Amino acid sequence: MAGTSVSSRQFAMVAGEASGDLLASLLIDGLKPRWPDASLVGIGGPQMLARGFQSWWPQEKLAVRGYIEVLRHYAEIAGIRRHLRARLLREWPQLFIGVDAPDFNLDLEAALRGRGIRTVHFVCPSIWAWRADRIEKIRAAADHVLCIFPFEPALLAEQGVSASYVGHPLANVIPMEVDQRAARRALDLDEDRPVVALLPGSRRSELRYLATRFFAAAARMRRSRPELQFVAPIIPSLRGEAETLLAASEMAGAIRLVDGRSHQVLASCDVTLIASGTATLEAALLKRPMVIAYNMNRVSWHLMHRQQLQPWVGLPNILCSDFVVPELLQEAATPQALADATLAWLDAPERVAALRQRFTQLHGELLRDTPTLCADAIEKVLQA
Repeated sequence: MAGTSVSSRQFAMVAGEASGDLLASLLIDGLKPRWPDASLVGIGGPQMLARGFQSWWPQEKLAVRGYIEVLRHYAEIAGIRRHLRARLLREWPQLFIGVDAPDFNLDLEAALRGRGIRTVHFVCPSIWAWRADRIEKIRAAADHVLCIFPFEPALLAEQGVSASYVGHPLANVIPMEVDQRAARRALDLDEDRPVVALLPGSRRSELRYLATRFFAAAARMRRSRPELQFVAPIIPSLRGEAETLLAASEMAGAIRLVDGRSHQVLASCDVTLIASGTATLEAALLKRPMVIAYNMNRVSWHLMHRQQLQPWVGLPNILCSDFVVPELLQEAATPQALADATLAWLDAPERVAALRQRFTQLHGELLRDTPTLCADAIEKVLQA
């Protein structure tokens, strides 16, 4: 039975990390023109807040990755979900939209949907890469799934799940061509010296496992090529930890830390050493060569690796169905190996040109009017 409705136009959303904040902000851009009187509540980040979203808890509380890391924070995360579910059942939003964060959102969606609240999940969980068992959860949780990759709706339809392809929001945000020299000027970098971008991740756990390796790799690169410039975009809430790790490295004072601005940093670079995740797709859409790396708790890695269904981990490789860029994972992600693979791109202009052509094609495949397509799909759910 429905609870007491505070607003007939209340849409609730949960976006659990920085990449989800971007996805949700573009979704809001589609909702606002269609339902200008709607209130938007739940858990979100700065880009959502800038669009009038009311966040009941800080987004950072949910930005935890890896089985062991989640276990350490389980009580707090479970408590947030419990209180959020109770509040939503009291306020009874017209719709709940879970934005990525499937471990948090799918259970919440299932509970809300079971009580009669319509639910949408934005971004199909990677059932085609790992966690094929998750399809049962998706079927129970979501009235509709908004897919960001073109092959996903057919896969979901085979499992009886309603879905729409809405394009990848990043393909709209990132222009087909970017001005590298302008990006360097904006970051106060030398326009004529090569730039290496270091992106060790947007989560605290990623920074802990990857930043030291990336900084050590940068030190090896600088010894080989003193002319290189290094820049690393860091989530502002993690800057203190990044500064501490950098101060303890050989590269103290030689790597420029930038608050956010990952797109601008990637636009400025000749090559990027980058953590596996959404940022790798940003780099691909910016047509930048990259080396994808990942390192995490050994137990977490063992559990995830066992469930992997494809040979690729990085999104550019998955989407291209080929190892178009190197992946160095776990024990393979040594500072020397990371340095060698990154420098190899600087000596292979023909290889870089071929990669740029493939990434341009990928950009076109993912480019759609995502905000409008999301609003269209949500309107159909509300009318059902």
